[in-house]
Amino acid sequence: MLGVYRNMALGLGITALVALLIASTPAVYQPIFGTPLKWVAILAPLAFVLFFSFRMERMTTAQARTAFYAFAAVMGVSMASIFLVFAGTSIALAFFSAAAVFAAISLWGYTTNVDLSRGSTLGSFVVRGVLALALGAVAFLFPVSALFALTMVFAAYAGADGLLSTVAGVRGAARREERWWALILRGIIGIAVAE
Repeated sequence: MLGVYRNMALGLGITALVALLIASTPAVYQPIFGTPLKWVAILAPLAFVLFFSFRMERMTTAQARTAFYAFAAVMGVSMASIFLVFAGTSIALAFFSAAAVFAAISLWGYTTNVDLSRGSTLGSFVVRGVLALALGAVAFLFPVSALFALTMVFAAYAGADGLLSTVAGVRGAARREERWWALILRGIIGIAVAE
């Protein structure tokens, strides 16, 4: 388990470092984000996600780790555009929120002994991720107020997470699975937080 956290921390560090280096060097970010090349930089992480989804079962551990670190670097290039648009405090708030969600989900999986990567849980995570990306894109396209946008994204994420967790809990109860009640409780808390 510690290896997962170590790799995740290294990946986040690579992403932050690449994003900061690109955003603080005009000679690098102007040719990328001042031309149509910006769309390649912004959408490149999606190509990596597709690559992972088709190749993950056939990769060795070393290949998967190398691909993950390459993904982290490409994600840093993509996220450099955020450093050019938003203030540092807004970015820090977004990263702390993401870290809190990661910690909460990790704690949830660890304390309930639920494998969060298998079965119907994976589908709900994919839906949550797509919703988070869509809401993030909307917030990025209309940066009226960074704090208001982040608050709305968090509320929408918490509401969607709560709704999906409640649905998964009800389905789990119908199938007589263990810990279905925990999903319903998590769903109620998520919906309450979104309100």
